[in-house]
Amino acid sequence: MLSIRDFLAEKGVCTLAEVSQHFQVDPEAMKGMLGHWVRKGKLVEERSGCKQGCVSCKPEQLIVYRWLNPDQYDLIPVCIHSE
Repeated sequence: MLSIRDFLAEKGVCTLAEVSQHFQVDPEAMKGMLGHWVRKGKLVEERSGCKQGCVSCKPEQLIVYRWLNPDQYDLIPVCIHSE
């Protein structure tokens, strides 16, 4: 589990296919392993769309994982003029 954590923290963002290929693990099995870090709030699973608009992409290529870095926050801008 720690090697997966280190890989994801270093990459920042990667697909399920990339993680599975790196660790030579079936995508469905890897998805279960990544669920550990999702439940801990360290990893976010996102779905991306195919840029080609086709259905030929494998599902593991469209699932993207983003490691949440506590030193880096994705802030949502808030308008200071709204009241």
